[in-house]
Amino acid sequence: MKPGIMEDVPWADAITVYDKENFTIYCQILNYCADDASIEEMAERILGIDPVLEPVRARNAVRSHIDRANWMVTTGSKHLFAG
Repeated sequence: MKPGIMEDVPWADAITVYDKENFTIYCQILNYCADDASIEEMAERILGIDPVLEPVRARNAVRSHIDRANWMVTTGSKHLFAG
């Protein structure tokens, strides 16, 4: 796994330090999802996890990042633009 990337994204009802540090990862995840990329492709290319050697870990990490990325664009964005 790439340095600074967690398998389970920390959750909160506000934007976290992890969210700020990994916003680019979330954007990449969302772009790959829009292009119908596989979980395995996202795990390897974005998170640096070998999906052949660690299929469960790869799937869990990608799912966690997809869930948080979706939260960021639906709920989290309200925190970004609050004044």
